[in-house]
Amino acid sequence: KDMAITGGYNVYPREIDEVLFAHPAVQEAAAVAVPDAHWGEVLWAYAVLSPGQTADADELMDWCRERLAKYKIPARIELAEGLPKTPANKIDKRALRELARK
Repeated sequence: KDMAITGGYNVYPREIDEVLFAHPAVQEAAAVAVPDAHWGEVLWAYAVLSPGQTADADELMDWCRERLAKYKIPARIELAEGLPKTPANKIDKRALRELARK
């Protein structure tokens, strides 16, 4: 799914991915749309830190707040050891959406 509709706004998860990629401590990142009773959908982001780097979810959230419109800021950012991959070695966003729903 290439677009989320949150509170009536169209948000492309790729925009969030790119902002997180720009953080010096982030090696990989992916945002996915998750159903939400109030907003319709919200965005959750997952980030993997580069070896030897330190950052926490709050720091990454502040980074996003400085660079994205308010309605594009992820509702949640989780740090992960790695992100699921497809056989073509691309980030498997379908698997991330399923993980977020649990």
